[in-house]
Amino acid sequence: MFKIVKKEYLANNIWLMDIEAPRVAKHCQPGQFVIVKMDEEGERIPLTVCDYDREKGTVTIVFQTVGASTMEMAEYEVGESFEDFVGPLGCPSELIEMPVEELKKEKILFVCGGVGTAPVYPQVKWMKEHGVDVDVIIGARTKDILILEDEMRKVAANLYIATDDGSYEFKGNGCDKIKDLYAQGKSYTRVVAIGPMIMMKFVCLLTKEMNIPTIVSMNPIMVDGTGMCGACRLKVGDEIKFACVDGPEFDGHLVDFDQAMKRQAMYKTEEGRAKLRFEEGETHHGGCGQCH
Repeated sequence: MFKIVKKEYLANNIWLMDIEAPRVAKHCQPGQFVIVKMDEEGERIPLTVCDYDREKGTVTIVFQTVGASTMEMAEYEVGESFEDFVGPLGCPSELIEMPVEELKKEKILFVCGGVGTAPVYPQVKWMKEHGVDVDVIIGARTKDILILEDEMRKVAANLYIATDDGSYEFKGNGCDKIKDLYAQGKSYTRVVAIGPMIMMKFVCLLTKEMNIPTIVSMNPIMVDGTGMCGACRLKVGDEIKFACVDGPEFDGHLVDFDQAMKRQAMYKTEEGRAKLRFEEGETHHGGCGQCH
């Protein structure tokens, strides 16, 4: 059993939890994910690692209540435990595999939105710990749904906030802020975009025009986290890949986002039905049902 030692409400039905999982904490790296299973009959939920503490043996996860299983997870309290907490899974960020001296020569910009801020944080933290300065853009519809701002300010060389409604700092989305930074004379040699699929698509369209290599994380389309269900299959250039076993990071300029978004949409209807059943108080295990 894997005990919850911290629970925090971040914003807009987004929760943070620290889980006691010493073996996972010992081995996980930025960019990887875990699979959480609440009980014997529960659904397998893949969640990106937000942070880890090897000394305390804890792993931090962030999730948003979008389906029945995540709504059930949000009801768990400190002291309760998950049945399974498996990981680390997937490949670590390719950036941390690069020699640090090479990284220091790069000008890296991270662009994140929504819960995508969570998987960006450990990468930026790792960079800070290794003396690599990187800039970060956090995009949100409005100020009220920003997460991890204070934590990110401590590790980013420069943190820029972009809100669609202009309620906080820059008015506009992540792409608008990239253009704004370039207009100010800033430039970058590499971009990492993590967040909603549509955001990553448009960031990649922009950076392709600007000839900036771009990495994206395709964790939004993962379901069972092992490649068995096929939900995370995507086309990358001329190859077929699986986000959970080959990724989750890929060359954003080669990803077929339109195909990936169609695949993602296939599962929303059943997930919505499961969420409704949960809200009505029916017994249910498995928030989206696609693996049953």
